[in-house]
Amino acid sequence: MANLFTRLKDTISADFHDALDQKEKKNPIAMLNQYLRESEKETEKVRKLVERQYRLKDEFAREYQRAEDMAGKRKHQAEIAQNAGEEAMVEFAVKEQQEYEARAERLKQSRLEAMEQLEVLEQKYEEMKHKLKDMHLKRMDLMGRENIARAHHRMNQVIEDTADKPYSRFSEMDRYIEDLEYKVNSSYYRNTFDSKVAQLEKDMKDKENIPAQS
Repeated sequence: MANLFTRLKDTISADFHDALDQKEKKNPIAMLNQYLRESEKETEKVRKLVERQYRLKDEFAREYQRAEDMAGKRKHQAEIAQNAGEEAMVEFAVKEQQEYEARAERLKQSRLEAMEQLEVLEQKYEEMKHKLKDMHLKRMDLMGRENIARAHHRMNQVIEDTADKPYSRFSEMDRYIEDLEYKVNSSYYRNTFDSKVAQLEKDMKDKENIPAQS
């Protein structure tokens, strides 16, 4: 049964990755955008961890200072109780002083470790930001290349309808313009013909009416 579930899991995983591969082949830029969004989410998670580590470091520092202050306070109180001959109070104050000093030492070590961890996190975060920026720039470069490829493909379609008829679309456009020009010129000639004939007739009559010079 375990083997059956394992094979079923492997089959589903293989189908899923095959679907991703097909999607990537169909639209690689879209898949790249998806990878970028995932990378941005991971980078944002690290940013939040860095901020959390800063707060943790500061909290260790505050707790360390409190422990140091209390240890100093109990030491001073133990001295007062000692001078007053209050042995029970001295014992309590000394015990408290030792506990606060031990706590302060632990907090000091924890703060140092937190600072070291913060430095590592900051370095990783900066590396991730640089890589993310590089990925964005590479995407821009790929988008530019894809755009040029699409433009060339589209222009080739416009210029060549088929492989054995180069420039057929432009040739058709030239013929259409020539036909349109012929129709416009013919229409213009027909529409102005009557007025041209009338003008010729008028000019001829005017010449006939001019008296001959002696």
